[in-house]
Amino acid sequence: MENKEAFMRAAIQLSVDKMKEGLGGPFGAVVVQNGVIIARGFNNVLSSNDPTAHAEVDAIRKACAVLGTYQLTDCDLYTSCEPCPMCLGAIYWARPRQVYFANTKQDAATAGFDDQFIYDEIAIPLTQRSIPMQQMLRQEAQVAFQEWQKKMDRREY
Repeated sequence: MENKEAFMRAAIQLSVDKMKEGLGGPFGAVVVQNGVIIARGFNNVLSSNDPTAHAEVDAIRKACAVLGTYQLTDCDLYTSCEPCPMCLGAIYWARPRQVYFANTKQDAATAGFDDQFIYDEIAIPLTQRSIPMQQMLRQEAQVAFQEWQKKMDRREY
């Protein structure tokens, strides 16, 4: 029998402990498989100078390394806060069975971690985004996709 509250408390404790250690923001996550925590992740953006080093991404990377796979289909993710847009994307790519979260994105915004601008930017046409985006060399880049489609030993994911 899984103790969901204990797993969530582990994620919350990571968020507090690692933040107090000065490693990054107050976010923690754990990946659980068969009732056992197989990976613990925490926000280490500040200590690693890596803007992608969010708790969920950290936990997913560690869990995939432990399991030797790129998908977590028989795992659950517990995170101290509702995932940001980047983490949400990583979660969908990792395909865990379920995600549990504690704080909401509104709670995060109140604490100074407001991701609403990213959600807003996604809906805006490329030419109107706050970071300019310009497509170029599409035909040259298509070669990689064409080769991928011809590759007989490719692994779908």
